[in-house]
This record gives sequence, C-alpha cells and structure tokens, in this order.
Amino acid sequence: MAPAADTRKRGKAKQPAVDRDALLTAYRSMLLIRRFEERAGQLYGMGLIGGFCHLYIGQEAVVVGMQMALSQGDQVITSYRDHGHMLATGMEARGVMAELTGRSGGYSRGKGGSMHMFSKEKNFFGGHGIVGAQVSLGTGLALSNLYRGNDRVSITYFGEGASNQGQVFESFNLAALMKLPVVYVIENNKYGMGTSVERASASHDLSKNGAPWNIPGTQVDGMDVLAVKAAAEQAVASCRTGNGPYLLEVKTYRYRGHSMSDPAKYRTREEVQMMRTQHDCIESARNRLQALGVEEAAFKTMDNEVRAIIQDAAEFAQSSPEPAETELYSDVLLES
Repeated sequence: MAPAADTRKRGKAKQPAVDRDALLTAYRSMLLIRRFEERAGQLYGMGLIGGFCHLYIGQEAVVVGMQMALSQGDQVITSYRDHGHMLATGMEARGVMAELTGRSGGYSRGKGGSMHMFSKEKNFFGGHGIVGAQVSLGTGLALSNLYRGNDRVSITYFGEGASNQGQVFESFNLAALMKLPVVYVIENNKYGMGTSVERASASHDLSKNGAPWNIPGTQVDGMDVLAVKAAAEQAVASCRTGNGPYLLEVKTYRYRGHSMSDPAKYRTREEVQMMRTQHDCIESARNRLQALGVEEAAFKTMDNEVRAIIQDAAEFAQSSPEPAETELYSDVLLES
C-alpha cells in the first residue's frame, strides 16, 4: 500500500484559479471594510470616537480571504485591529460603528469600544487589547471543539509584533500536543508599533515558527485575496481532518499608522505609496475582474451600495443614545 500523503509539509501556497463570482464577493467585502475604516478615521478626527482606534486599511484581503474558506460554526478571534474581522464575519456596520462611538446600539452596548466587541451569533470572540492574549484564548476555543467532538475550526489572528510572545509558543505546544483544530494566522504587516519586523525578530520566515512542534506553516501573499483563500482552504481542511494546528504567515501592509495617534515616521512616504499603487488588494481584484469582463457600471453600483451602508452606519452611530447609567452594573456577574 502506498504511504498516505503528508499533509503537514511546509511550503508555498499554490497559485489560485480565478473564480469570477468568488472574486466579486471578495471585492465587495474588501471595499466595505475600506470605506468603513475611512469613515471611522474621519469620525475619530472629529472627536466622536475616543480612546484608541487601529485601522485595517490595506490589509482587507487577509480577513476576507480567510473568511471565504470557513464554514458555519467556525470561530474567529483577533487582536485590537479588528473592525475588518467583524465586518467579514457578517457583523453589521451599524453595530460596529455605534460601538466605536460608545453608543447603546453597539455590539457591546457602547461599553467595549474599538478593541472589545463580540458577537456570539457570528462566532466572533472579540478583538483583544493585550498583545498576544487572544492566541491562548483561540487555542482554548479549539480545545472546546475537540472536547465537544465537532468539526469546527478556530481561526486565531495575531500580528508579527506578537509572534514572539511567550504565550504564543505555549499555545503552539499545547495545540500540537493535543492536535487541536486551530489555524494561527500571523498578519505580518511589517511593523509592530513603530519597529520593523527585521529589527524585532531573528526569524525572517515566521511561517516556520511552529517548526519545533511540527506545526506546518505557509507564507501567503496577503495582498492577493484569492491566494489567501486558497491557503486558508488548505489549512482549514488539514485542521478539520484531525491533523492538528496549522500556521499561516500572511504578508500584508497597513497604509495608516499603528493607531490613529501614530504619525508613522519610521517608514518613508515612498514605501507606502509603492504599496498603494503596485500592490493594493482592492485595485488588484478590480483589475482581475475587469479582465474577466466585469463592466465599470457594476463597480459603480457596488461602490454606491457600500457608501450608502457606511453613511447609514455613521448616522446611526451618532444618533443612537449613549448607554444608560445602569449599564455600569450589567454584564458584571453571571448568575446561574
């Protein structure tokens, strides 16, 4: 009998075939996230969003491509750069924007803000403000799936800045030891706060960071939504069939600073402009769709639809009432 194929080998993702309908869906999702984040930046500048606000502009292909590979019931957990993840899982722009402005119509009723929103309905287990904290929690989600005997997969996102946290490696060890169904996604946007990954990490191929525990890893072009989708499908299928954890290093780029208060002087304008003009995930998808025969009118229709959704979300976020004082005492204690 021929030996079974080794599904745990590390390597580059295969070049994906272009599916017109899938790419159209991805394009619209990425456009929604881009327009949402642009408006969130405007509201922050107007003083309507307080605290921290970490925008996802430039990285849209990562979460959209990953989400296209998931099934009903799969879980998502991420860090503080989380608005795009919420929208990709199907959370409504109204509820996300209202939470950013601290209003009662938000997903956490105005008490969580940018970094702490959740949706049980959409299996979104939150953005998390502590660097790397969500990795242990995402591993716990996978443990719960193993315990329950279902075929769900936990998608656990973190950045290259968190990739050398001790709790990340502890999570790798437990996940490999117990063959937990978790896909670890490193969103490598090159800069953790203001420090480039080259200065902070001795590992220059983060997809190999799981090697000591025999966790397979793949580097992915995070500016190509179909490449992300293809790699995600491979990783999720491996987890779902009981092979244990999988690691994806998705190489992407954020156009804005680490947060709204970051002037991003640690990189050149030329570098940012080069990424915008030569590697933008939305423009790349648009060009491919045009080559497949999608006409300009279709793009205009989608853009108008998305802008209307964002305008409605911004208006709702400003008109929704602030939380009642009694909310200070709700969700503090769960009584059985």
